[in-house]
Amino acid sequence: MRAVTKHYQDPLDVIWIHAANRLGMQIRRSSEVFASWDGRGTLTIGTPETLDADDSLAQMIFHEICHALCEAPVGLSEPDWGLQSDNPAHRVREYACLRLQAALADEFGLRSLMASTTIYRRYFDRIPEQALEDEDDPAVLIAREALVRLQEGDWCQPLREALQQTSDIHRVIHRISPPQSVWSCD
Repeated sequence: MRAVTKHYQDPLDVIWIHAANRLGMQIRRSSEVFASWDGRGTLTIGTPETLDADDSLAQMIFHEICHALCEAPVGLSEPDWGLQSDNPAHRVREYACLRLQAALADEFGLRSLMASTTIYRRYFDRIPEQALEDEDDPAVLIAREALVRLQEGDWCQPLREALQQTSDIHRVIHRISPPQSVWSCD
């Protein structure tokens, strides 16, 4: 019998876990949560069986990084970025995260692959091509501030490298993916 010394990892998992580590986040998986930030450096994401079929660890980490950018600096040290999913007053902050996520993904042709999940997917799918252009939407103002924070901070390079690497893989896989695969999306 041979000794198994290595294990397979999804390439996007490797990319996004590495990016998160570079940003000071340790990734854990648990069937007890969908996604949870402890405010002390650990981001816990649900195990594969707790996620929807079109979800990925990469997409979940990306979304949580966008939350971190929208809620920084104070939210970085608070559980779940200081947000409560059942608090209607926090909905605008979720929308800001989604707009930032769409804007960043669009730069790399990844909006469909790295789309939001859960009940907010409907909102995400309605975000216009110019995700940060609606002057009347308070979520846009928060997302723009987060984008400036990204561009002026240490997180820009790790995040953009992860998005570029994801785009590189998408470009290869997209061409050979069956229509029902998330990889087949443009």
